[in-house]
Amino acid sequence: MPNFHDPIRHLKYLRQSLSQDNEAIGFFISAGCPLSVPMPEEQWPLIPDVKNLTVAINRALNGNQKYNLLLAELTKAGKDKENIEDILSFLRGLLAVSIGGDVRGLSEADLESLEKAICVEIVGKLDVSLPEIETPYHRLSKWVRSIDRKVPVEIFTTNYDLLLEQALDDLEVPYFDGFVGSRRSFFDLRAVEDDLIPVHWSRLWKIHGSINWYQTTKSGERKVCRSSQPVKDASHLIYPSHLKYEESRKMPYLALIDQLNRFIRRKSSFLVLSGYSFNDGHLNDAIVNALKSNPTGMVLALQFGTFELSKDEGVGLRYPKAYELAERQHNLNVWTYDQAIIGTNLGEWKLTKNSDDEDKDIKSFVYPVKIEGESGASRPNVKLGDFAEFTNFLKKFIGSGVGDQDA
Repeated sequence: MPNFHDPIRHLKYLRQSLSQDNEAIGFFISAGCPLSVPMPEEQWPLIPDVKNLTVAINRALNGNQKYNLLLAELTKAGKDKENIEDILSFLRGLLAVSIGGDVRGLSEADLESLEKAICVEIVGKLDVSLPEIETPYHRLSKWVRSIDRKVPVEIFTTNYDLLLEQALDDLEVPYFDGFVGSRRSFFDLRAVEDDLIPVHWSRLWKIHGSINWYQTTKSGERKVCRSSQPVKDASHLIYPSHLKYEESRKMPYLALIDQLNRFIRRKSSFLVLSGYSFNDGHLNDAIVNALKSNPTGMVLALQFGTFELSKDEGVGLRYPKAYELAERQHNLNVWTYDQAIIGTNLGEWKLTKNSDDEDKDIKSFVYPVKIEGESGASRPNVKLGDFAEFTNFLKKFIGSGVGDQDA
C-alpha cells in the first residue's frame, strides 16, 4: 500500500476529467466557498461560514427571552446551538407538534415568531452582492460557459446565498434551477425529473433552499415560489427540514437530493466537492450510497487546509468523517493540502522521478512547503481545497485538453 501520491500525476488526471465534453461533470459548492471571495480585511468575509453565521444570529437575538429559552431546550436535547441548521430543525420539530398548546414552554405563536426572526437575520447576512472584480464564482462561471457540452454541467450547493446566480447572470451563462415563470416563479418537478431542459443550459440545484425561495398558499395548497430577490416578510424556505415527506416530494428539498443521487449514478460521472466539511450525515449517505451503486462514478473532495489540525488549531484530524468515508469507498477521493486519500489509500503528496515534467501549468499548482527542523527540505502541497485556487486551476485550462488522453 503506497504511503505517498504523485501530485503531478493526479493534477493531470483532474485536468483530463474536467476536459470531457460528453461526460457528466458537476460541482458541489458548500459553506467554505464564500470565504474565498477577496474583500478588504475589514469587510471579510463577504458571507460568514455556518458557525460564524450562527454566532451573529445568536448575538442579534440575545435579547429575545423566547429565543434564549429555545437555545436552552436545544442544549438539553443534545443539539448544537452553534449550528443554525440544528437550531432551525429543532424549532421546526417543536412547531410541528405545538398546534393548540405549548411545547417546552413555547407556544405555536412563539415558535412561528422565532422562525421568522431567524430567517430575517439569515437573509440580512446573506443578501449581499459579489464585488465588481473577478471572483472565484466568476471564474467557475467562465469555465462553465467555455465550451459547448454534450452533457450539461450541474452545480449543487448547500448555500442559501445568491452568489452563484449573480456570477452566472454576470457572464450570461444560461442555467435552470428547477423554477419556471417570471412574475412568481414556481418549482417544476416534471422538468427536473424528466430532464426536459436544453443541453446548453447548466443546472443549479440549491439543496438546502435559498433566501429568495418562499412558501405561499393558493386555494388551500402550499406552494414554493422563487423571486429574483428576497421577499420582505415572506415565509422563507431556508434549510427546509420542516417539510413533511409527502410535501417534500412535490417541493424542492427531496427532489434535489434525488437529483444529486441521480447525477452520481450516471456512467463515468465526476463530481468535485468544494468547501464541504462532511458534517451533514444525510448528504453523506446520499453521496456514498450513489457511489456504491456506480463504480464508474467519482467524487473528489477538495478540502481546505492540512490533513491534521495545526498546533494553533488544536489536536486531531481536520475532517475525520471525510477520511472515514474515503478509506472505505474507492471512488470517493479526498485531497487536503499535504495529504490525500486516493483509492482508499492515505498518503502524503510526494514528487517522484516521473514528476519532472515540462508541463509548467500543472506544476504551478504544486507548492513547496518547508519542513520544520530540516534545513532546505520541503514537501509539495496541493492547495485546490481553497476555492480560489481551484477556480484558478479551472481558468488556467479553459478550452484546453478536450479529448486529450495524456492523464
